[in-house]
Amino acid sequence: MTDLAPYFDDVQSHYDLSDDFFALFLDDSRTYSCAYFAGDDFSLAEAQQAKINLSLEKCRLEPGMRLLDIGCGWGATMMRAVEGYDVQVTGLTLSRNQHDHVARLLAARPNAHGSEVRLQGWEEFNEPVDRIVSIGAFEHFRYERHAAFFDRCREILPADGRMLLHTIVINERDVIRAKGLKLDRKFFEFGRFIVTQIFPGGELPTPSRVVKLAEAAGFDVERIHPLQLHYARTLDHWADALRERKEEAIRIASEDTFDTYMRYLTGCAELFREGYIDVMQFSLAVAD
Repeated sequence: MTDLAPYFDDVQSHYDLSDDFFALFLDDSRTYSCAYFAGDDFSLAEAQQAKINLSLEKCRLEPGMRLLDIGCGWGATMMRAVEGYDVQVTGLTLSRNQHDHVARLLAARPNAHGSEVRLQGWEEFNEPVDRIVSIGAFEHFRYERHAAFFDRCREILPADGRMLLHTIVINERDVIRAKGLKLDRKFFEFGRFIVTQIFPGGELPTPSRVVKLAEAAGFDVERIHPLQLHYARTLDHWADALRERKEEAIRIASEDTFDTYMRYLTGCAELFREGYIDVMQFSLAVAD
């Protein structure tokens, strides 16, 4: 495969804004992806832990395995895998702030089984692993690299390898229309806002695209688990928390940044609630 350079600038423009700013609205684990409200009375922190447990359980981890976490964020999934599953974890992130945070977490855990975090993209990683988990990173990979991503994952997994891919998807146009929703100017303007001011280079796949490319790379798609309304609820929590700490947000960043993030969080919540977009967990197993 042709060498591909990771999109460091695109990712760092968002995730390296300020750890203090993200801490204003994320839970204490700094988990920046859809939570799983397994119980109606779950707090955001409980729901994020439930999502992490759900994801790792689908990987079918066994003690001594090596787990690759592609897009490891601030390390919550890595820490849970180390502490709860007795595995060695390699985390990849393109964010300097996230890398440094996870490195500090690992340094404080002497029994981390040789786990490490790297400032590195999947494009640069080509070492054997037993399992792969990727939560909320696929949206940054761009269409032209999707096939290469699945090929790379298949190459580094063994014959009994498994992968859990958690990603936001945009529903097929016929699905959107069947819901009575409009693909109008407002929808496309908000999409432009997201890719120009929030997630540069971001592109959402359709569910069928994920399935098609995963199967072409040599995976069986064993389960697709939609979490649509869980993400709407997650975003509501984040927006409420940021709104409550407006003065701190303006002090740390700026009023413009606060306004931009409120538009992003509340607008995305509505898209999930209405059904334009979804978030799905794809359980993939290496095909026989």
